Amino acid sequence: MTAPARRMRAQRLSAPASGVEDLLDSVFALQAQDVPAARLAARARGVRSLDGPVVRTWAMRGTLHLLHERDLWVVGLLGPVFIAAGKRRRAQLGLTDELCARALPALREVLAEPLGRDALVGRLAEVGVVLDPRSQAPAHLLAFAAHSGVLRRGLDDTYGLLRVECEPRGVDELWRRHRRAYGPATPDDFAAWSGLPKRAVRDLPEVVDEPAGPRGAVRVLGHFDPYLLGYRDRSAALDPAHARLVQTGGGFLTPHVVVDGRVVATWRRVGARFEVHPFGARPDIAEEVADLGRFLDVDAALTWV
Repeated sequence: MTAPARRMRAQRLSAPASGVEDLLDSVFALQAQDVPAARLAARARGVRSLDGPVVRTWAMRGTLHLLHERDLWVVGLLGPVFIAAGKRRRAQLGLTDELCARALPALREVLAEPLGRDALVGRLAEVGVVLDPRSQAPAHLLAFAAHSGVLRRGLDDTYGLLRVECEPRGVDELWRRHRRAYGPATPDDFAAWSGLPKRAVRDLPEVVDEPAGPRGAVRVLGHFDPYLLGYRDRSAALDPAHARLVQTGGGFLTPHVVVDGRVVATWRRVGARFEVHPFGARPDIAEEVADLGRFLDVDAALTWV
């Protein structure tokens, strides 16, 4: 039983989910700063729609994720970590503690309905929270509000109020959920995935990973797919000789193809054509590309480069 095969099963890439709730129960969250990429990640796990009791907000690593509403406890756990980490940058942007404190009730006042960012910045100015829309101040204030449990961001990129109605949970529970979604994994992987400091991930309880063997599973994954993002050391899935073709910097991953958990190719879409660059022998991905074409509603054509 190889680690990649077990990770494919944990990520529901070789055992498709029945819907978005089932998927998030297994994988905990989908990376969601890019909504089309999140939809591709769900498709690769058997899910065609993101409709359901899900919330898009800032969570692990301080980045946007799609979570089940019952798992919003993670905002209360991780939010203070990222609020503290962003304090210096907020100060540089003129976002004082006093202004940030005033902004939270102001947001609750003006967000009677979802608003786009420009409209939201305008409404805040009307109630005395003035931000330079040309600067990074709005983005950092809205992130502060999200980490404070006040703000969420819809799949349509509008902002709305966040309501957290679940009991608080601790690091041990997040570790358990990470291992369920990414196991086998190490505390270093957990720290890299969550954004927690190393001191917070010591003395974690033992978690047993579910066994799984290779199934011949082939999946075409997008550029923010969680499969590789869950680990600090990705060498079990990605040969270091090919890493630079996939890990291009800034947390960005080139869309890639995995077979039984090993990255074997990169790909890109050019109109209705899917260009695939294999690292060795060509993987049998015709069925996956056809399904991706149906999902994107294009008459997919596979080409090799």
